[in-house]
Amino acid sequence: MDVATTPVKTPNNPAAPPPLLNELFDPTNRADPYSRYDDLRDAGPLHMSDFGLHLATRYEDCVQILQSGDWGHDKEAEQLHPTIPASAFPDTFLWMEPPDHTRLRGLVTKGFTARRVAGLRPRIEELVNELIDAALDAGEFDLIETIAYPLPLTMICEILGVPAEDHQLVQKWSQALARAFDPDVYMTPEALTARNQALPEFAGYFRQLVNERRQHPGDDLISSLAAVEDQGDRLTADELLGTCITLIIAGHETTVNLVGNGALALLRNPDQLDLLRRRPELIPRAVDELLRYDSPIHMNTRAAKRELVVGGRTFAPGEGVVALIACANRDPDAYDEPDRLDVTRFSGEQSVSRHLSFSLGHHYCLGAPLALLEMEIFLDTWVGRVGTAEILTAEPTYKPNILIRGLANLPVRFQA
Repeated sequence: MDVATTPVKTPNNPAAPPPLLNELFDPTNRADPYSRYDDLRDAGPLHMSDFGLHLATRYEDCVQILQSGDWGHDKEAEQLHPTIPASAFPDTFLWMEPPDHTRLRGLVTKGFTARRVAGLRPRIEELVNELIDAALDAGEFDLIETIAYPLPLTMICEILGVPAEDHQLVQKWSQALARAFDPDVYMTPEALTARNQALPEFAGYFRQLVNERRQHPGDDLISSLAAVEDQGDRLTADELLGTCITLIIAGHETTVNLVGNGALALLRNPDQLDLLRRRPELIPRAVDELLRYDSPIHMNTRAAKRELVVGGRTFAPGEGVVALIACANRDPDAYDEPDRLDVTRFSGEQSVSRHLSFSLGHHYCLGAPLALLEMEIFLDTWVGRVGTAEILTAEPTYKPNILIRGLANLPVRFQA
């Protein structure tokens, strides 16, 4: 069957969607989407999905889509989530275009500058050592529950000013909304219900927290943003709430997957883990290879702002496309031996294509410096303090998420 020309399943066209796409988005195949990506990429640069958007499979096309300001990211809510009005979602810079995107992102950037993030190193090191202590004491543990979630969740909550006693509550809401980034057509009724409940509850929580920070400001980002919102001309109340929710979700859910996916990749490639033990100076750039090899983010939507051509097809203004980031990160036209984990890949003298896991252009991930530092410190502490590490299951369980893809659990054994 020709995947590139197989008709899409829509209310006006009952034909079945392409088998490869069925397999790609089937939750039972979440552990290995890459063989499906390879087949899609080989079959052609673009494929129509059953949620009405073309999927771009090749690195060169994905770079063009993500990097160009001619492709906007402000239509995702209506493109992927037609079961709920766009007005129900918070006002977030994630789904804005300039000038609103520039204004709002500029207000929160100061919390994630290279200098501010570098200043967090001692706190991250302290936290990672506490988590490794607990892991070594346990011996056998779930790496996702014990390390991957607590590390980024604690850090983003502390940056924003979320009290420690509320971290688990915030995590519950975040998990429901992270699942909700997937196209509605692939979500279960239970997941849709959880999303629709989490949205107002999350907003209500932050509304109360913002009011508390107005009355008793602290040295945190919510206090700073609340002060800006009081000025009335740069940040609305709805934008403030949307920003808080976005930063919580983007600030830890993706890093959870970076830690989990990265740890699994190294445990399955012990020669690469041993190389990091021998040469820990490779760790900072090895994080980029882990991001390329098994990206926490698998796709990103864009909509054409004018008539554009990608993959040999002309897109009309307003027409959407999905950049398959994880597929592009394994494109053999961009990387030598793309299915091989090589922690030295980005440390050599030769130029290497930039991975797309943090996106590109003006929607480049705001929290990238924080995520990179958290993962770097985790790996440095791991190779420095853990003598042996092994996986305790042949098939770790994955969360059902498509867009933000990662492990539900990873049972391991650590010994000093």
